[in-house]
This record gives sequence, C-alpha cells and structure tokens, in this order.
Amino acid sequence: MNFAGMTSGEWQAIWLTAKLAGLTTLILLLLSAPLAWWLARSSSRWVNGVTALVSLPLVLPPTVIGFYLLIVLGPQGAVGGALEQIGLQHLAFSFWGILVGSVIYSLPFAVQPLREAFGAIDPRLLDAAATLRASALDRFFSVVLPLSRGGILTAVVITFAHTVGEFGVIAMLGGSIAGETRVVSIAIYDYTQSLEYGAAHRLSAVLLGFSFLTLLLFYAINQRMMSPLKPR
Repeated sequence: MNFAGMTSGEWQAIWLTAKLAGLTTLILLLLSAPLAWWLARSSSRWVNGVTALVSLPLVLPPTVIGFYLLIVLGPQGAVGGALEQIGLQHLAFSFWGILVGSVIYSLPFAVQPLREAFGAIDPRLLDAAATLRASALDRFFSVVLPLSRGGILTAVVITFAHTVGEFGVIAMLGGSIAGETRVVSIAIYDYTQSLEYGAAHRLSAVLLGFSFLTLLLFYAINQRMMSPLKPR
C-alpha cells in the first residue's frame, strides 16, 4: 500500500475529516456535560422524553436525519431561509452544515457515557463538598469531573471515532464538495462508484488503521485509569 502516492485531494479529505471530528467532539463535550448531568440527577417528568429525543440517532437511519436537516438548513427551510433573509448563506452543502449534522447524529454517543459516569457518583461526596462551602460550579469541576474521567474519555473517543466514520448524514446534507464536505467516507464512496478500487482501498485502509489504533489506545488508557492502585 503506497500511502506516499496519496493525492492532494485525499490529504484534503483526511484533514477535513479530522477537523470535522475534532470540532464535533469539542462542541458535544460542552453541550453534553450539563445535559448528561441533568439527565443523571433530575427527577423531572421530562427526563424520559428528553432521553428518547437524545437517543433517536441510535435508531433512525442516518439518511432520515440527513434528509430532515437538509430541509431545515436548506434555502427554503426554517433555519436556512432565516439565514438568507439576514444576508447569510444557508447551511446545506457546506462544512458548517455537516458540522451541525455531525453534532446531532453523534449526540447520544457523548451523552450516554457522561450520564452513566455522573450517575455513578456518590451524592454524599457532593454533600460533603457543599458543607465545605463549595459552590455548585466548584463541586462540578473539583469533584464531578475528576470522578468521571473514565466516562469523559469514553465520550471523547467514541464521539471522535464515530464522526470519522460517518457517511449517511454527510452524504444527504453535504454531498461531495472538495475542500468543503468531501470527507474520507464520501471520497471512498466516490472512488467506488467510479470503479477506482485502488484509491478506495487506500483510503479505506487509512480509516481501518485509524479506527483500530484509536480503540487500542482507548482500551489501554481506560485499563490504566480504572486499575486499582498497586500496594507498594
């Protein structure tokens, strides 16, 4: 396999994929942490409904999500139309559009690990911190986050890897625009459609190798973090 022979377009697709996955992961960490905390700790009657809504991408075909996002973010949609009315470009067939799609489609992969980690924290630890006059925000950063590092790591790795391999939402919402929406998965599909199996194999091998190394590193770090301290 000659990776040195990769074209500039392929390197561009790799960079775009990494950029999309990185931004999606960062945005979802910021959005999912408070949402997961509320789902784990709230007794509101809305918890089940919100949980079902967050989990929808797990059961809906990506093409369905991509189709409705295309309608909403396109020039005739509620969001796309509103943007055009104020002089901005609609989000369909753009990088920012597929970023929105990736955030929505990967939402449960970030929320679920965080929710489980937050739910496993002993409430007495938070009560003890409160008696020491720690504010709610201080308790979250000094107690909750350190105790949830395993869940945070899981959310980061799974969200990033899931976004790297995403195809259906991006194909529906972004198409295949070089430098804008043509990520690695789309490039592989394009090569396959044009019977360029060598190029498709080259990019597929990149994704396969990346996915394996990512999971290998994740399990190694997770095992190290979760292992009990050895007596000296």
